Amino acid sequence: MSVLVGYDTRLVVQGMSGSTGAFHTKQAIEYGTRVVAGVTPGKGGSKVAGLEQIPMYDTVDEAVQLAGANASVIYVPPPAAADAILEAAAAGIELIITITEGIPARDMVRVKSILDRDYPYVQTVGPNCPGVITPGQCKIGIMPGYIHKPGGVGVVSRSGTLTYEIVHQLSTLGLGQSTAIGIGGDPVKGMDFIDALALFADDPGTSSIFMIGEIGGDSEERAAQFIKDNVKKPVGAFIGGQTAPPGKRMGHAGAIISGGKGAAADKIAALKAAGIAVSPTPAEMGKTLAALIR
Repeated sequence: MSVLVGYDTRLVVQGMSGSTGAFHTKQAIEYGTRVVAGVTPGKGGSKVAGLEQIPMYDTVDEAVQLAGANASVIYVPPPAAADAILEAAAAGIELIITITEGIPARDMVRVKSILDRDYPYVQTVGPNCPGVITPGQCKIGIMPGYIHKPGGVGVVSRSGTLTYEIVHQLSTLGLGQSTAIGIGGDPVKGMDFIDALALFADDPGTSSIFMIGEIGGDSEERAAQFIKDNVKKPVGAFIGGQTAPPGKRMGHAGAIISGGKGAAADKIAALKAAGIAVSPTPAEMGKTLAALIR
């Protein structure tokens, strides 16, 4: 079993004609993902080099109606990415994964408001995220597919790089993954920890969970309480940015300690209080979970 993506996913790539979109579309197809269409306004009917077998449309609505797309990935440049998300939702896409980095927070506030009001059934991941992968079935995003192995560990992370690190450690230890979800590090985004944790908690194919947070905001503290109240499966965690000074942004737009909130120590304390095994360093993440479940 898996969550969000799998064998039934039929993907449309918004921005497939761009260099980044084309590169990662090829990677997805090589992995086995069912890419059924590309969309770039004004380029409907054209061909993308190396992807001539994938039809190009002007709109997402055409990709849904003519190619049966049910999921979208967005590689559209930041100025147009917010409208691309809304176009996908209006076309009936129920899973939208936005890889684009640098979308203005104001644009995402508008998108989130419209989605919550008009499309509450739409699941969005990102922006500024590596994507989602169900090993052996479907890869949507920029993650290296070869490090992932099918198994029972659900992974959810704010950090793309640390997602790859935990997955590699788990695979090396013989612990495959059910699905790995990179939720992204922007302050205004779609799916958060609790949304992903709820999916993993209900998924019979997920036997344990590893969560990677970082400084800034209170998502990890809220997730810790959710786990304590609702998740019966073993959960391991790591918090990045433990040496970050207050007021200095560390990588992601949302990774900043401000107003006396968002410090790593507070998040670690909340996780431990909820009975979650917290890895002291990135190098020990896989071993932390392995010790917990074995």
